[in-house]
Parts: sequence; C-alpha cells; structure tokens
Amino acid sequence: MFCQECGKKPATLHFTKIINGEKTEFHICESCAREKGESIPGAPNSFSIHSLLSGLLDFEHLSGSGIAGIKQETLRCEECGLTYTQFSKIGRFGCSNCYQAFADKLDPLLKRVHSSTVHSGKIPKRSGGQIQCKREIEQLRRDLQAKIEHEEFESAAQLRDRIRELERQIADL
Repeated sequence: MFCQECGKKPATLHFTKIINGEKTEFHICESCAREKGESIPGAPNSFSIHSLLSGLLDFEHLSGSGIAGIKQETLRCEECGLTYTQFSKIGRFGCSNCYQAFADKLDPLLKRVHSSTVHSGKIPKRSGGQIQCKREIEQLRRDLQAKIEHEEFESAAQLRDRIRELERQIADL
C-alpha cells in the first residue's frame, strides 16, 4: 500500500481518527506524517499512553493536592521504595504493593481517565445471560434490604418475587 498523500513511498503509518463519531483511516509514509505534524511512534516527540498518564499525574502534582498534607516526595512504596514522583515520571509501578501505597492518588486519576474506579469488564455472550441475572439479583437484594429497613414491605415483597423469578431462570440455564 502506498502513501495516500504523495503516492510514491510505501505507507508505513496507519492512523484511525474518530471525530464526531465519523471514522477516517489514513495510510501515509513517515515523511508525509512529519509534514502533517502527526506523531510517529518511537520518534522523540511522539505521543504515547505513558505521555498521557504522565500528563495526568503531572497535572495532579502541579495542582499541589497532597494527601492529608503529605508531600508527593515523601509518598513512597514500602516494598520497593518507589516514590510517587518517580512513578509520575516513569508511568510504571515498581511492584504490586505500589497499588496500595499510592491508592489515595490513583482513585482520582482512574476516575478522570475511566469515569469510574470500579472495573466491570465485558460479559461473554455465551454465559452473559447468567452473569447479568446474577448481577441483577445482587442489586435487587441490596434494594430489598433498603426497602425492609424503610419498612416498605409491599415493595419489598415485589422485589423478593422478582429475585425468586430470576433465580429460577438461572437454574433453568
């Protein structure tokens, strides 16, 4: 495949841009990409996921939001000795204990990046019906408990019946 810009050199970079829901694919050579100002993976000024995380971490660092008055420099993993400042520069943890050591700083970061701090994952189609029923039952049980605490017994009975119905569906699957 040749470059869509110059039509002479082989296309070595393939971009997909989605703007307002419209997907556009570009296949261009390295020199045309530089002329257009596109970032080239591996090049000195290229953009990566590490750049994104570092930018978010630096934004938080610059805002001066320390945890309960603790400075970023003193926030350190007990296991590997990595500081939060070092993590924000390299974008990787030193060990699995870093998740707990920097937990207070990670929750706001994950919320900004993913809009949530809870991973819900994808549900496989083959077993999806059963998993969705189980999740609905869990939610209904929480709702049932709240209705009982507020002494809304008629609503609680309806929820109980719905839970039993879903449990029967799971048994039939």
